[in-house]
Amino acid sequence: MIRDGDSDPVVSFVGAGPGDPELLTLKAVDRLRRADVVLFDDLSSGPVLAHVRSGADLVAVGKRAGRPSPSQRHVSALLVAHARSGARVVRLKAGDPGIFGRLEEEIAALRDAGIGFEIVPGISAAQAAAAVAAIPLTRRESARRVQFVTGHDATGTLPASRNMAALADGQAITVVFMPKRTFPVLADDLAAHGLPGDTPALLAEQVGHPDQRLTRTTITALAERLRAGVSDAPALILYGPLLEEA
Repeated sequence: MIRDGDSDPVVSFVGAGPGDPELLTLKAVDRLRRADVVLFDDLSSGPVLAHVRSGADLVAVGKRAGRPSPSQRHVSALLVAHARSGARVVRLKAGDPGIFGRLEEEIAALRDAGIGFEIVPGISAAQAAAAVAAIPLTRRESARRVQFVTGHDATGTLPASRNMAALADGQAITVVFMPKRTFPVLADDLAAHGLPGDTPALLAEQVGHPDQRLTRTTITALAERLRAGVSDAPALILYGPLLEEA
Protein backbone atom coordinates (compact mmCIF):
# COMPACT_ATOMS: atom_id res chain seq x y z
CA MET A 1 0.00 0.00 0.00
CA ILE A 2 1.25 3.50 -0.85
CA ARG A 3 0.14 6.20 1.54
CA ASP A 4 0.35 9.93 1.90
CA GLY A 5 2.00 10.44 5.25
CA ASP A 6 0.53 8.35 8.05
CA SER A 7 -3.14 8.77 7.13
CA ASP A 8 -5.33 5.89 5.98
CA PRO A 9 -5.99 5.94 2.24
CA VAL A 10 -9.22 7.63 1.21
CA VAL A 11 -8.71 7.35 -2.54
CA SER A 12 -7.77 4.09 -4.23
CA PHE A 13 -6.18 4.31 -7.66
CA VAL A 14 -7.25 0.98 -9.13
CA GLY A 15 -5.91 -0.68 -12.26
CA ALA A 16 -8.82 -2.08 -14.26
CA GLY A 17 -6.60 -4.12 -16.55
CA PRO A 18 -7.25 -4.15 -20.30
CA GLY A 19 -11.01 -4.63 -20.08
CA ASP A 20 -11.50 -8.34 -19.38
CA PRO A 21 -13.08 -8.44 -15.88
CA GLU A 22 -11.46 -11.81 -15.22
CA LEU A 23 -8.07 -10.06 -15.24
CA LEU A 24 -8.94 -7.83 -12.29
CA THR A 25 -6.96 -8.47 -9.12
CA LEU A 26 -8.72 -9.53 -5.92
CA LYS A 27 -7.74 -6.22 -4.33
CA ALA A 28 -9.21 -4.29 -7.25
CA VAL A 29 -12.53 -6.12 -6.89
CA ASP A 30 -12.56 -5.48 -3.14
CA ARG A 31 -11.99 -1.74 -3.59
CA LEU A 32 -14.72 -1.51 -6.23
CA ARG A 33 -17.21 -3.30 -3.98
CA ARG A 34 -16.49 -0.99 -1.05
CA ALA A 35 -16.42 2.28 -2.99
CA ASP A 36 -18.97 5.06 -2.53
CA VAL A 37 -17.80 6.88 -5.66
CA VAL A 38 -16.02 5.51 -8.73
CA LEU A 39 -14.42 7.89 -11.21
CA PHE A 40 -13.72 5.84 -14.32
CA ASP A 41 -12.09 6.22 -17.72
CA ASP A 42 -13.73 5.15 -20.98
CA LEU A 43 -11.40 2.18 -21.33
CA SER A 44 -12.03 0.99 -17.76
CA SER A 45 -15.83 0.85 -18.02
CA GLY A 46 -18.06 -1.94 -19.29
CA PRO A 47 -18.22 -5.24 -17.38
CA VAL A 48 -15.55 -4.13 -14.91
CA LEU A 49 -18.10 -1.78 -13.37
CA ALA A 50 -20.38 -4.72 -12.56
CA HIS A 51 -18.30 -5.15 -9.39
CA VAL A 52 -19.38 -1.75 -8.07
CA ARG A 53 -22.06 -2.04 -5.40
CA SER A 54 -25.58 -0.83 -6.01
CA GLY A 55 -26.01 2.76 -4.85
CA ALA A 56 -22.45 3.90 -5.50
CA ASP A 57 -21.98 6.95 -7.69
CA LEU A 58 -20.40 6.32 -11.09
CA VAL A 59 -18.67 9.33 -12.64
CA ALA A 60 -17.31 9.14 -16.20
CA VAL A 61 -14.12 11.18 -16.57
CA GLY A 62 -12.57 9.53 -19.62
CA LYS A 63 -10.31 11.21 -22.14
CA ARG A 64 -10.25 10.08 -25.77
CA ALA A 65 -8.35 11.69 -28.62
CA GLY A 66 -10.52 13.96 -30.75
CA ARG A 67 -13.49 13.83 -28.39
CA PRO A 68 -14.77 16.34 -25.80
CA SER A 69 -13.46 15.32 -22.40
CA PRO A 70 -12.96 16.79 -18.93
CA SER A 71 -9.72 18.59 -18.21
CA GLN A 72 -7.16 17.01 -15.94
CA ARG A 73 -7.65 19.88 -13.49
CA HIS A 74 -11.37 19.10 -13.33
CA VAL A 75 -10.77 15.40 -12.73
CA SER A 76 -8.31 16.15 -9.94
CA ALA A 77 -10.76 18.60 -8.37
CA LEU A 78 -13.50 15.95 -8.42
CA LEU A 79 -11.21 13.49 -6.65
CA VAL A 80 -10.46 15.99 -3.91
CA ALA A 81 -14.09 17.05 -3.51
CA HIS A 82 -15.44 13.51 -3.21
CA ALA A 83 -12.69 12.49 -0.79
CA ARG A 84 -13.33 15.52 1.41
CA SER A 85 -17.01 14.59 1.57
CA GLY A 86 -16.02 11.45 3.46
CA ALA A 87 -16.70 9.07 0.57
CA ARG A 88 -14.56 6.07 -0.21
CA VAL A 89 -13.32 6.92 -3.67
CA VAL A 90 -11.97 4.67 -6.41
CA ARG A 91 -10.19 6.26 -9.34
CA LEU A 92 -10.46 3.46 -11.91
CA LYS A 93 -7.86 3.55 -14.67
CA ALA A 94 -7.44 1.24 -17.63
CA GLY A 95 -4.50 -1.14 -17.55
CA ASP A 96 -2.07 -0.23 -14.79
CA PRO A 97 -2.57 3.21 -13.20
CA GLY A 98 1.14 4.04 -13.39
CA ILE A 99 1.61 3.46 -17.13
CA PHE A 100 0.61 6.53 -19.15
CA GLY A 101 -2.41 7.06 -16.91
CA ARG A 102 -1.71 10.65 -15.75
CA LEU A 103 -1.40 9.29 -12.24
CA GLU A 104 1.21 11.82 -11.18
CA GLU A 105 -1.08 14.85 -11.57
CA GLU A 106 -3.85 13.25 -9.52
CA ILE A 107 -1.50 12.15 -6.77
CA ALA A 108 -0.13 15.71 -6.59
CA ALA A 109 -3.64 17.11 -6.13
CA LEU A 110 -4.36 14.69 -3.29
CA ARG A 111 -1.06 15.42 -1.58
CA ASP A 112 -1.69 19.16 -1.81
CA ALA A 113 -5.07 18.58 -0.16
CA GLY A 114 -3.63 16.28 2.52
CA ILE A 115 -5.72 13.32 1.37
CA GLY A 116 -4.44 9.77 1.77
CA PHE A 117 -4.33 7.36 -1.14
CA GLU A 118 -3.20 3.94 -2.27
CA ILE A 119 -2.30 2.44 -5.64
CA VAL A 120 -3.70 -0.93 -6.65
CA PRO A 121 -1.72 -2.09 -9.69
CA GLY A 122 -3.38 -3.73 -12.67
CA ILE A 123 -2.40 -5.82 -15.65
CA SER A 124 -1.20 -3.48 -18.37
CA ALA A 125 -2.51 -3.63 -21.91
CA ALA A 126 1.05 -4.49 -22.98
CA GLN A 127 1.07 -7.65 -20.87
CA ALA A 128 -2.39 -8.60 -22.06
CA ALA A 129 -1.50 -8.07 -25.72
CA ALA A 130 1.59 -10.25 -25.41
CA ALA A 131 -0.45 -12.96 -23.69
CA VAL A 132 -3.14 -12.94 -26.38
CA ALA A 133 -0.45 -13.10 -29.08
CA ALA A 134 1.27 -15.97 -27.22
CA ILE A 135 4.63 -14.21 -27.16
CA PRO A 136 7.00 -13.38 -24.28
CA LEU A 137 7.98 -9.81 -23.54
CA THR A 138 11.57 -10.89 -22.97
CA ARG A 139 13.81 -13.46 -24.57
CA ARG A 140 16.94 -14.63 -22.81
CA GLU A 141 19.41 -14.24 -25.66
CA SER A 142 17.93 -11.71 -28.08
CA ALA A 143 15.68 -9.34 -26.13
CA ARG A 144 16.75 -8.57 -22.59
CA ARG A 145 15.04 -5.18 -22.43
CA VAL A 146 11.42 -4.05 -22.69
CA GLN A 147 10.50 -0.40 -23.17
CA PHE A 148 7.12 1.29 -22.95
CA VAL A 149 6.76 4.57 -24.83
CA THR A 150 3.89 6.89 -25.66
CA GLY A 151 2.89 7.60 -29.22
CA HIS A 152 1.86 11.19 -28.56
CA ASP A 153 2.41 14.08 -26.20
CA ALA A 154 -0.12 16.51 -24.72
CA THR A 155 -0.69 18.07 -28.16
CA GLY A 156 -1.49 14.73 -29.80
CA THR A 157 1.71 14.62 -31.85
CA LEU A 158 4.76 12.39 -31.61
CA PRO A 159 6.91 13.61 -28.71
CA ALA A 160 9.72 15.80 -30.01
CA SER A 161 12.17 14.51 -27.44
CA ARG A 162 12.71 10.80 -27.99
CA ASN A 163 15.68 8.49 -27.62
CA MET A 164 15.98 7.12 -31.13
CA ALA A 165 19.01 4.99 -30.28
CA ALA A 166 16.85 3.13 -27.77
CA LEU A 167 13.76 3.02 -29.97
CA ALA A 168 15.74 1.62 -32.90
CA ASP A 169 17.48 -1.00 -30.76
CA GLY A 170 16.94 -4.28 -32.57
CA GLN A 171 17.50 -6.26 -29.37
CA ALA A 172 14.67 -4.64 -27.40
CA ILE A 173 10.94 -5.18 -27.52
CA THR A 174 9.18 -1.84 -27.76
CA VAL A 175 5.55 -1.22 -26.84
CA VAL A 176 4.02 1.99 -28.16
CA PHE A 177 0.90 3.22 -26.38
CA MET A 178 -1.64 5.42 -28.22
CA PRO A 179 0.32 4.90 -31.44
CA LYS A 180 -1.91 4.79 -34.48
CA ARG A 181 -1.89 8.40 -35.65
CA THR A 182 1.83 8.96 -35.15
CA PHE A 183 3.38 5.59 -35.90
CA PRO A 184 4.05 6.35 -39.59
CA VAL A 185 6.29 9.24 -38.55
CA LEU A 186 7.98 7.08 -35.92
CA ALA A 187 8.53 4.33 -38.50
CA ASP A 188 10.33 6.79 -40.79
CA ASP A 189 12.58 7.80 -37.88
CA LEU A 190 13.26 4.17 -36.99
CA ALA A 191 14.35 3.47 -40.57
CA ALA A 192 16.58 6.55 -40.55
CA HIS A 193 18.26 5.24 -37.41
CA GLY A 194 18.95 1.81 -38.85
CA LEU A 195 16.06 -0.42 -37.75
CA PRO A 196 15.15 -2.66 -40.70
CA GLY A 197 11.71 -2.09 -42.20
CA ASP A 198 11.00 -5.83 -42.05
CA THR A 199 11.29 -5.83 -38.25
CA PRO A 200 8.23 -7.74 -36.99
CA ALA A 201 5.39 -5.61 -35.64
CA LEU A 202 2.10 -6.39 -33.96
CA LEU A 203 -0.94 -4.12 -33.93
CA ALA A 204 -3.16 -5.10 -31.01
CA GLU A 205 -6.60 -3.48 -30.99
CA GLN A 206 -9.32 -3.67 -28.33
CA VAL A 207 -7.18 -5.99 -26.19
CA GLY A 208 -9.17 -7.62 -23.41
CA HIS A 209 -12.51 -7.13 -25.17
CA PRO A 210 -14.60 -9.65 -27.12
CA ASP A 211 -13.77 -7.91 -30.41
CA GLN A 212 -10.02 -7.77 -29.84
CA ARG A 213 -7.96 -8.04 -33.00
CA LEU A 214 -4.29 -8.79 -33.68
CA THR A 215 -2.50 -7.90 -36.90
CA ARG A 216 0.95 -9.45 -37.38
CA THR A 217 3.01 -7.51 -39.89
CA THR A 218 6.22 -5.48 -40.23
CA ILE A 219 7.10 -1.93 -39.28
CA THR A 220 7.02 -0.72 -42.90
CA ALA A 221 3.77 -2.46 -43.81
CA LEU A 222 2.07 -1.26 -40.64
CA ALA A 223 3.12 2.32 -41.24
CA GLU A 224 1.69 2.17 -44.76
CA ARG A 225 -1.57 0.76 -43.45
CA LEU A 226 -1.92 3.47 -40.83
CA ARG A 227 -1.12 6.23 -43.31
CA ALA A 228 -4.18 5.11 -45.26
CA GLY A 229 -6.44 5.73 -42.25
CA VAL A 230 -7.06 4.68 -38.67
CA SER A 231 -10.06 3.67 -36.62
CA ASP A 232 -10.97 4.93 -33.16
CA ALA A 233 -10.34 1.51 -31.59
CA PRO A 234 -7.78 1.71 -28.78
CA ALA A 235 -4.56 -0.02 -29.72
CA LEU A 236 -0.97 -0.85 -28.92
CA ILE A 237 1.89 -1.51 -31.28
CA LEU A 238 4.66 -3.92 -30.34
CA TYR A 239 7.77 -4.34 -32.43
CA GLY A 240 11.10 -6.08 -32.09
CA PRO A 241 12.73 -9.53 -31.97
CA LEU A 242 10.19 -11.18 -29.71
CA LEU A 243 7.75 -11.43 -32.58
CA GLU A 244 9.99 -13.38 -34.93
CA GLU A 245 8.67 -16.78 -33.90
CA ALA A 246 5.07 -15.80 -33.24
